[in-house]
Amino acid sequence: MKELKDTVEMMNSHDYKERFKAEYHQTKIRYEKLKAFNTKIEAADRVCCFGEKPKVEEPKHDCPIDVLTEQQNLMGRYLHILEVRAVIEGIEL
Repeated sequence: MKELKDTVEMMNSHDYKERFKAEYHQTKIRYEKLKAFNTKIEAADRVCCFGEKPKVEEPKHDCPIDVLTEQQNLMGRYLHILEVRAVIEGIEL
């Protein structure tokens, strides 16, 4: 998977398609990190079939999980829009 630093050159391109790809990859990177974070929070909060909480440490967070989940959902929808636009414009992501 790319890292944010791998997209810097693309963001500075004069070609809008390269900047578009960079925007997509940056959003995807941030989405995947937020998704993993939210998954850890949810896993720590679940009760297993034996009525016990799993031995998973909940990551520290100051924001309510519903706000984080809403952010993840909206980012996912935005990624989908970018993917549709890429198909329409013939941009290979």
